[in-house]
Amino acid sequence: MTDRAHPDAISLVESLFDQGTFEAWDDPVGWEPADPGYRSSLARAHERTGLDESVVTGSGRVSDVRVAVVVSEFGFLGGSIGRSAGRRVVAAIERATRERIAVLALPASGGTRMQEGTAAFLQMVAITGAVNAHKAAGLPYLVYLRHPTTGGVFASWGSLGHVTWAEPSALVGFLGPRVYQGLYGEPFPENVQTSENLHRRGLVDAVVPAERLGGLVGETLAMLSSRVRGPGGTGKAAAGPISERSWAGTAWEAVLATRARDRPGLSEFLATDGTVVLRGDAPLWLALHGFGGNPAVVIGHDRRKQAGGELIGPVDLRVARRGMAMASDLGLPVVTVIDTPGAELSVAAEEAGLAAEIARCTAELVSVPVPTISVLLGQGAGGAALALFPTDRRIAATDAWLSPLPPEGASLIVHRDTDHAAELAADQGIAAGALYADDTVDLLVDVTAPDGMTRLRSVIAAELTSGPTPSDACRTRVPGGGG
Repeated sequence: MTDRAHPDAISLVESLFDQGTFEAWDDPVGWEPADPGYRSSLARAHERTGLDESVVTGSGRVSDVRVAVVVSEFGFLGGSIGRSAGRRVVAAIERATRERIAVLALPASGGTRMQEGTAAFLQMVAITGAVNAHKAAGLPYLVYLRHPTTGGVFASWGSLGHVTWAEPSALVGFLGPRVYQGLYGEPFPENVQTSENLHRRGLVDAVVPAERLGGLVGETLAMLSSRVRGPGGTGKAAAGPISERSWAGTAWEAVLATRARDRPGLSEFLATDGTVVLRGDAPLWLALHGFGGNPAVVIGHDRRKQAGGELIGPVDLRVARRGMAMASDLGLPVVTVIDTPGAELSVAAEEAGLAAEIARCTAELVSVPVPTISVLLGQGAGGAALALFPTDRRIAATDAWLSPLPPEGASLIVHRDTDHAAELAADQGIAAGALYADDTVDLLVDVTAPDGMTRLRSVIAAELTSGPTPSDACRTRVPGGGG
């Protein structure tokens, strides 16, 4: 049985792959339990679903890109993972690793199969090991969380994706609601274990209907596979970087310019055919973009979300760190885009570890073993800006700025009023021109010109072509560090 919102395994496979390309990988189970009651349950599950286990594996083409799949069938004993199902998952991931193709995992499961106890429980370790080896081989591991995904499946192979999508209104969580109610005598709170809530919490990149999944997977894999065509770019920018003298205003005027409502931001920067947005509709985006043919992981601030009151918090910085880990696994450059009035200042952010997330994000960006470029696109206030700034190469908009606090905040600390904000902006050397003069940034580009974003992408493409190799990237130049 299936429905449009929550299709079963076979329906999902049929809708996902290019017609006639799917090849099943499943060998017969070849094992029968001693317990007659369990044997009867397996027989009924087989009769109901037409399958011999709770997972289907194989490979095929999605938008003509080959990919392996592991698909749960919830109708077979709740999609639970026993020894045979676990071994089937491991075998599929290991085969995909040998054949050097991506894996798309589509779990829908209640978790470990209780009839098999600890032996089934430990399959989660084996599956996790196979996923880790696949990622260590530099191969993509993508996840689509289906309704429902709970227990050990969510706590292992359901939570290890480079990219994680989820069905709308799917139940996704560690502790099953029935178990919670049985243990505590009350229902689990509503709207917590949902795909939409996990998206808000940064644990799911996007909530996607099943009928859109194939297109999104195809776009993502096409972008990731484009690197095999060799380095892109022209070797130099189509219209070269310009000097700090092109900005004639004061530092305070630059601050005001970057706050203008109609100023271009991250969405304009990524508004090309060469972009796959993995996580959008949030203060911090995660995307793949091809710069002159070179795919890169883009981690950037959305100025409009922040202007609406959604500031950068611990969740966003964890997403940024996940983007860096994905880039490291897949050997892709990282491009960060900085445009923020500052991080969220609240009790909730403090208790969720905002300062620690800023520290971890900064530390991981400094040490990530791939080429890195930061773009100071507009506002650059506080730790939310600093966390994305220390890269191998740094580009700034001619009127951008970087400071420990917005100038008004600095004025409050020094003068106990905001009247000296313009004076502090000048004295602190926050403007892009001053940052260029002291080698804190390497290049300046006028992004407000009619072709500004095109020029900026061209400069990045040239930098990725002629910039540091992955082995050099771990020696990131630290701001203020003397080289």
